[in-house]
This record gives sequence, C-alpha cells and structure tokens, in this order.
Amino acid sequence: MDEKIFFKKLNSLGTSKEIFKFLSSLEVMSDIMASGALQRISEIEVDDNGLKNPEEVLENEVFRALCFQFEFESSKLSNTGLLNALQALIKLRTDPQSTLIASLLAESEERLGNRQLTVEHQCSLAESLLELEGASCAMLEQIVNHMQEKDIENWSPRELTTVYKILQVTVREGEQYHDLLNRMNSTTLTTAYQLSPKFTSIILNSLVVLRQTQAVPLVVALCKHSVKHVPYFTDDELVNVLEAFLYFGQREQSFTDALEKHVPKSISSMHPETVSKVMQYCCQKTILSKPIFDAVAEGFIYDADRFTTNQIAEYIVPFGTLNYLPPSASSLFRKLELILHTRFSQFQPHTLVKLLHSCVLIQRYPVNFLPKIFNPYFLQQLQAQPPGLDRFVTSQLTQLFLTVTLECPFYQGPKLLPKYQVNAFLTSHCSLDVHLLKRVTTGLLYLLKKRIYFASEVSTPYFYTVDIEIKLDEEGFVLPAAQCEEVHRRIALCVDGRNRFCINSHNLLGEEAIKQRHLQLLGYKVVQVPFFEIESLNTCRKMAEYLHKKIFPDTYGLGC
Repeated sequence: MDEKIFFKKLNSLGTSKEIFKFLSSLEVMSDIMASGALQRISEIEVDDNGLKNPEEVLENEVFRALCFQFEFESSKLSNTGLLNALQALIKLRTDPQSTLIASLLAESEERLGNRQLTVEHQCSLAESLLELEGASCAMLEQIVNHMQEKDIENWSPRELTTVYKILQVTVREGEQYHDLLNRMNSTTLTTAYQLSPKFTSIILNSLVVLRQTQAVPLVVALCKHSVKHVPYFTDDELVNVLEAFLYFGQREQSFTDALEKHVPKSISSMHPETVSKVMQYCCQKTILSKPIFDAVAEGFIYDADRFTTNQIAEYIVPFGTLNYLPPSASSLFRKLELILHTRFSQFQPHTLVKLLHSCVLIQRYPVNFLPKIFNPYFLQQLQAQPPGLDRFVTSQLTQLFLTVTLECPFYQGPKLLPKYQVNAFLTSHCSLDVHLLKRVTTGLLYLLKKRIYFASEVSTPYFYTVDIEIKLDEEGFVLPAAQCEEVHRRIALCVDGRNRFCINSHNLLGEEAIKQRHLQLLGYKVVQVPFFEIESLNTCRKMAEYLHKKIFPDTYGLGC
C-alpha cells in the first residue's frame, strides 16, 4: 500500500482494535508504516494515567509480531522507522529493561556514534532518552556535542525546544555549553512569535533551570508571546510560565488581563497547584486582581477539602498580604476554620503561622487556634524546623500576639512569652520610601519652622516604627520631639510610597493596614500621607499647605 494512503487510513481509525485489524489485512508494510502504526496506537491508548488497556495492546498478536521484527531486525531499519518505534514503545510503557528497548537503544547509539543521524533524528532520540527514567546522560551529552557543531539558525522550533530540554539534564555547574546556549537564545528570539503554547512553556522552564538571567530580550519576548497562549496552556505549562515570570521578575499587564479572563471561567477545572501558583504570582507581584481573587475564594469554598495543606495556605495568604476581603469572605473564612479544626495537626508549623498571620492582617481573628500556636511545645517545633525561629517568623508571632491583645480583649488564652517577641517588626514589602520622606520632612520644616518639632523613623515600645511623629500638649500646641513630659497627643504620619500599595491601586497592603490600625488603637492620631496625594505638589509651600490641612484641619495659619 502507498504510504500516503496508509497514513490517511491509519489516522482515521479511533481504536487500537481497528488499527490491529487494519494491519492484519496488509501483506507488506515498510518499517516507517509499522512504526507509524505504533505511534498512532500510543496516541489513542495513552493518557496522563498511563496505558488505558495494557492487556488488549501488549498481548495482541499483531503488536507482538511488530515488536519481534523491530527487536531482531533493528539494524535493517531506516532511521525514521527505528526512532519512531523507540519513541512509541517507550510511550506505551514497554519495560525499559526489556531486550526490545535495549536492542533499539544499542542500534541508535551506534548510528549516533557513526554520525548517521540528522538533527531531526537526534532530537527524536533525545526525546526518547528523556522519557526513560535514569537514562544514560552519556548519549544525551554526545547529542549536545554534535549539536554544537551544527548551524542552528535553520533548526525548527521542535529541535530548539528539544535541545533546551537536553541541556536542562546535562548542564551542571560550569559553562561547557555557554556558547551553544547563547547561540540558541539568539536564534529562539527571532522565532519566539511562532512558538506553540507547549514550546513556549518548555523553553521558559529551561531558561529558569539553566539560570539564563542574561537572556533578558528572549525572556521578555517569550513572556509577551505567552499572553495569547494563556487560554490554551495546560496546567503544567501555565505553572512553568508563571514560575518564569517570578524568577525573571517579569510583569506584563496584558498577561494579568489574560489571567483575569481565563481563571474565573476555568477555576473549576484547574488543578489546585496551578491556582496556587497564580495566587503566588499575584501575591509576589502585589497584583490585586479582584476577578481572580473572587473566583479563587469561590473555588476554595467548594473544593478546599481536597487541597493539600500547602495549597490551602497558598490560596489564603494572598488575601491577607494584599489586604482584600472578597464578597464571599464570611463563607471563605468559615470554610477555613472548619478545615483548621479537622486538619490542624496536618499543617507544618511554619505554614500555620503564615496562614494565621495573614488572617489577622484582614481582621479575621483565629482566636480558637492561638492557644496552640503560643504553646511552648508548638514553638519548639517551629524552632526545630528550618528556617527555625528567625526574625521573620518571630515578627509574625509577635504581631499575632499584639493583634489579640489590642483587637480581641476577650481572648483569655496563653500569651506569647517575651523571649519569642521581637523589638521591632520586619516589613518585607512596606519599607519607607526615603525620597518621599525627604519631600514630606521639607514641607514639615516649612510648616513648623524648626526641625526639633518632629522626629522621623521613631521606634515605639509597641514594635512598630513611626515614619514621622509629632507631639502635642493638652492645648494642641506642638512640643519638641525630644520632650517626654506633658505629651497629651501623638500624631503618627504614615508616609506611604507606592511600595505600600497593591500595584496600580490605592489599596494598602496588609502589613501597612494593620500597622495603621494598631497605631490608632495604641492612642496615636494616624495621618496617612499617600504618594498619590502629594505627587503633584511641586513646591515646599504647596506641600506645607497640604500637611497643614491633613495634620491640623481645625487650625489656621501655622506659618503658612
């Protein structure tokens, strides 16, 4: 039968039974036709869980006859027939230790050594080797060494992608393939716009594994190109892309827009690990996407019982970090409380602290679980597991304790012992914008005339650092910052730069929101000075007038 007619008929068949019947009707077929039949069977019979009907395929007489011929006549096969058969048989879960696979591998290795394989054939062989667990890296390294001598400008996207995958496995510390990688990065840059979702994801993943931080133009091009593929990525592919965005520090508004369209309508079919990675991306990039967060909250309410403890934390923590309560907040946190009651002991200690701390950032108080957290035995467990009781963890514990002290006066459980408390909180996102601070202090100096009337970056006994503090006496007059007597009122100016807000938003991050809430409960008059209110104030006088209205709204003059 003519090969074209054969493959047209083969591709029209939908079951392995039909294929075997069709093959039985042929008197003669080429090795390319036979290996093509095996490939078609593997496409039909193999899914994510493996071979659907092992006995029906592996015990079939036609299948066994084909395998016999491939094993004992491997030296007579064409390169295409040999490598297609090897690929199909590996996909069909044929025993890697069998004499069949050994025979095909030995023949492939001999032809590779004799340089009889084209780039396309070498890529096909490499894909098979990568599928074999514990495959010898020697053959893969031999393929890469051959590739270094080739003109890569003419490689197809599949060939480029395969070599990236090989390099992930073969490149160790050192730069033995540095030149090849640079050439590949340059070539891929010119074809990035043509790559399929699968190839885009694989190459981005390879660039992460190979730490190609110098390949910025390629990374940017692939990240931009990935936007149009968002609806078509598989779960694993989307995770690879998100990890690349995080690793290389990329943020594309169009990518976020694509996620906002894709996630809400696909949340029910997405794997929890993929959703966790989406939330991690939003959290680390401080992207408050209400469509995504609202959909994730709904997904959590209905499906959280099947999540791992890490996934539960990855779903919930961003709500606290980005200071957002979804419309379904009451159901969301009721569900979380039920899970904590039934699965508390399954959570790793550090995961629990992170999870409960994120809750208090948005005024959801886990008072039923804090006695267990402040228990000395639990704290010993925390200390015993990396990273132990470092400054970041003790900051979270201290803030949990301060929250129940200030906001939950009914809490009667154990306290956090002083030895586990910090002197000052760490602020991972919300550091002070020194440039903005300088502009505000210049305006204050114009307003108050002397620098002695305010202090900046003031440590308090309550673990927080106040950006600018002003003291007033009983009659409302400003006192020197160093004076401790007759202080009737303290004003805390919170100089909030862009880094204290979600990106492209006026929504304060959880760390800053809880700080301002606590300072108010501690007796301070909190005055927020956000960047978006003072960006356009380009003179000292305008800044002073603004500060006067913010700090002393009921007084007149004050040097203005």
